[in-house]
Amino acid sequence: MNTILRSDKLKHVHSDIRGPIYFEALRMQREGIDVLRLNTGNPGVFNFKMPDSVREALVNHVDEAVAYCDLKGMPDAREAICAYHKAKGFQNITPDDIFIGNGVSELVTMVLTALLNFDDEILIPAPDYSLWTNSAWMAGAKPVYYICDEESNWYPDPADIRRKITPKTKALLLINPNNPTGVLYPRELLEEILDIAREHDLVVFSDEIYDRLVMDGKEHTSVAALAPDLLVVTMNGLSKSHIICGFRCGWMVISGARGRADDFVNGVVSLASMRLCANALTQLVIPAALADEASTKAMLVPGGRLYEQREVTVRELRKIPGVSVVKNDATFYIFPKLDVKRFHITDDEKFAMDFLHEKHVMIVPGRGFGWAQPDHFRVVMLPEPEILEKAVHDLGDFLATYQQQA
Repeated sequence: MNTILRSDKLKHVHSDIRGPIYFEALRMQREGIDVLRLNTGNPGVFNFKMPDSVREALVNHVDEAVAYCDLKGMPDAREAICAYHKAKGFQNITPDDIFIGNGVSELVTMVLTALLNFDDEILIPAPDYSLWTNSAWMAGAKPVYYICDEESNWYPDPADIRRKITPKTKALLLINPNNPTGVLYPRELLEEILDIAREHDLVVFSDEIYDRLVMDGKEHTSVAALAPDLLVVTMNGLSKSHIICGFRCGWMVISGARGRADDFVNGVVSLASMRLCANALTQLVIPAALADEASTKAMLVPGGRLYEQREVTVRELRKIPGVSVVKNDATFYIFPKLDVKRFHITDDEKFAMDFLHEKHVMIVPGRGFGWAQPDHFRVVMLPEPEILEKAVHDLGDFLATYQQQA
């Protein structure tokens, strides 16, 4: 009998965040080994709690989620989302421009399927977040990486973006605040990139899921607020800012290009209709969550968990010989660099696997984020400060004698 093979559409699809190292960590845990898994931005497993505002909204309105709701989402939820983004400077949007999904993941696949044809190209930052790259491949398109420059605070390189544009380029993705680097982009840089999008008539996707998780008094600027003339699809949600990853609560706002993008929007509507609606239970909490800024902000100031965890991680990483790091402005993540010549590292997955086996700490190698060189890894900074401090010390101990064998 013939071997049953996966679809050709999955040839390039991968997820190292939950890939071979993750499955090895699970195997070790089943054998009773205590593994610290720093692979996924999942605050609920590190004793973060959902805000009372979210719990009360869910409990008090649960009966309203029994029936299918509108394919775009519940009216009250979309009204709250619309008000939130208007306050961030979005122009001429209404609740009808908002689609609520089962997490941003579902919406990314949906919107790229609706836009991209076979052999179209979409510009994606390197390092990337594999959801976007995988969804582009699944849509039949080709992801093309533009460089984010570590020497320039991990900012996107506009000159490299220009070099990567071809007649097949249809769209440009920005992830801001960025995953995996944790960096926040300044307004001036965003405006420069948007000028390139205008010049080449590109659709702009902006992943802003971490826009409420910004530290050090900095402020996030939404791309759509700077480009009411361009078709911008903005992704956001509550998974991270309100500690409800398992709720799968995400949304997208389609703004700009009135009239010119109607056929594309109708395509999104068709795909949204196929899945009937997003989970209605999760939508019940959106108005209350977006009205509750205090619970999120409390984590981001000195004394708050996310702030203190970031501080200890950066401080201790910078003590390790052969490791350098750009301090993050936001998110749960940091993307340190290894001196590969010092450690003779040629395979970053092997490095991460070796570290897992010796110190029982799981990290994700840079290749999991489309990074071509074996010299980076991502750390999720969600355990409490003392646990993170020990994990970084374990890394230092490991690297003190590590020399990768071929």
